[in-house]
Amino acid sequence: MSRPNVVFVFADQWRAQATGYAGDGNVRTPNLDRLAADGVNVTQALSGCPVCSPYRASLMTGQFPLTHGVFVNDVLLPHRAPSLADAFSEAGYATAYIGKWHIDGHGRSNYIPPERRQGFEYWKVLECTHDYNRSAYYAGRSAQKLFWPGYDAIAQTRDAQAYIRNRDRAAPFLLCLSWGGPHAPYQTAPPEFRALYEPGAVQLRPNVPAGMTDAARRDLAGYYAHCSALDHCVGRLRATLREEGLEDNTLFVFTSDHGDMLGSQGAAKKQQPWEESIRVPLLLFGPSVLGSAPRAVRARIDAPDILPTLLGLCGIAIPDTVEGIDYAECLRGGPDPSDGAALLMCPHPFGQWAQKRGGREYRGLRTERHTYVRDLNGPWLLFDNEADPYQQHNLRDDPAHLDLRAALDARLDAKLRRLNDEFLPGDAYIRRWGYRVAADGTVPYTN
Repeated sequence: MSRPNVVFVFADQWRAQATGYAGDGNVRTPNLDRLAADGVNVTQALSGCPVCSPYRASLMTGQFPLTHGVFVNDVLLPHRAPSLADAFSEAGYATAYIGKWHIDGHGRSNYIPPERRQGFEYWKVLECTHDYNRSAYYAGRSAQKLFWPGYDAIAQTRDAQAYIRNRDRAAPFLLCLSWGGPHAPYQTAPPEFRALYEPGAVQLRPNVPAGMTDAARRDLAGYYAHCSALDHCVGRLRATLREEGLEDNTLFVFTSDHGDMLGSQGAAKKQQPWEESIRVPLLLFGPSVLGSAPRAVRARIDAPDILPTLLGLCGIAIPDTVEGIDYAECLRGGPDPSDGAALLMCPHPFGQWAQKRGGREYRGLRTERHTYVRDLNGPWLLFDNEADPYQQHNLRDDPAHLDLRAALDARLDAKLRRLNDEFLPGDAYIRRWGYRVAADGTVPYTN
């Protein structure tokens, strides 16, 4: 059989907990539930540097943020290392990218020329917008600004369907589809999906404090509406693959760049080391690639691991610039190739997680059972995620857990040494990379 096609679909700010198959009784995600039941469900996938541009740069390079340099939003990812598109193109694939990019660093609405596209050929992209109902993009080599009709994710999905139907049948393809939702603004999904959710009926996670319940229910009702709209798009994409006779020999992947706190821990948005921020859905389907038996995989696959894993699943050589791990055989039912712990990091807190808002630099580990996090002052967080799934009891200073804390701290030190991560204050990295930041730590950008 020929090399498989790859359809890689990822949302923005969709936390792992917000799906029916993961146990959230509020949200309606029948297509993702079916995908989880039919394929491979990576139940502990995460975003180790949980914010938009760092995830996307790691996806493109297979490197950690302090290697590729994109540890804040709105900076350019230089095309220094072989990219995802480069590796697939070298193996004879056609490559396509549709939707949100957010690694160009030249303003969020400006044209991105071909030399800054990391090797992608087919191109219908905007750097970044969350105006889902008046969403611009640029197509091909034209600098004319165009607009998606209606709700952008539905229009972008239709374009992806058209790409699949009109593909060059002489070559396999890599198609990346990047949606802007369910990221805020939460109340802007199509009316038929908003009608599914009444804020007063939303059941909250127990780690949402009493003072935030009304706002959290309102935000979650809108957030879930976006999730259901995107779930509908997943169903349409999979139907197109079936209609085209491609489902068996296409690796279909659904994931997200990071999660969303949505009131949990009294917090909002991302960058933070709690489960709602770091954990993401990761579902894969492709019988010719993964085998036909459904399975759950508990490996902690992170953003730098996606590029080498996709290449491994497709039988393509992995560039030596890649720092992530190839989990291909693990996804096929083999052993976990890692040391069992994924690295968590915030090199430079900014924006919603700025220091003046309580943000802090941190490094940490997420193991199968525990989360351990250290800030610049020393141990900060220690959670037993099996006994305390909502992370309401910090065990950092619990005498019964001091040996565990010391062991995890030593493992974290070893991982940082392997990556040459000095764990410096964020300003040191800003100076090292020559970025200019505002008072809240953000890199200024134009809309």
